[in-house]
Amino acid sequence: MNKLSDAIGKICEALLPIPEEFYIGNSNSSICVCTLSSIKLLKEIKNSEIIDKIAIAGILFTENKGIDSMIKHVNENKKIKTIIVCGKEVWGHKSGHSLFQLHQNGIDNDNRIINSTSPDPFLTVSKLEVQYFQKEITLVNLINETNTIRSSTGMQISWLSPLGPMTAVFAQAISKASTDEAQSFNFK
Repeated sequence: MNKLSDAIGKICEALLPIPEEFYIGNSNSSICVCTLSSIKLLKEIKNSEIIDKIAIAGILFTENKGIDSMIKHVNENKKIKTIIVCGKEVWGHKSGHSLFQLHQNGIDNDNRIINSTSPDPFLTVSKLEVQYFQKEITLVNLINETNTIRSSTGMQISWLSPLGPMTAVFAQAISKASTDEAQSFNFK
């Protein structure tokens, strides 16, 4: 990092302090949710049954300190295997974009996230910590999805009939929004 970006970062910290906001859920879960800049979505997750099914939910505002914290957390919590990245992308910082670039490309010798278009994508974590993140963590890209996560369960039966392949699907919504159109049976 250069001195100008360090100075701008210090000014931003003083004028616009960003709290590290996250909520702990089920310590046995292997799933995390990152809501990027969508604080309202984070609060909805915290206040729903979803928090009991995930390890942690939090925001990610910055392409440097925020991603550093996330990489350290997954390296310290080896049960975590999946991070669902949702919510609105952070204007200017593009932290979601940088997270996916880090996962795909890693960091260069200056600890800069390779192919990131964020203004200051320099990390302090080690290459070894980044490599663990790349190898062991699956990222699910739901960037710009701001609706509360829904869940369902069901089963599908497929068979070859004299008329050709047939499929019957039975499903039940576990959590849904009022605008969802749930379908409990489908036959093809």
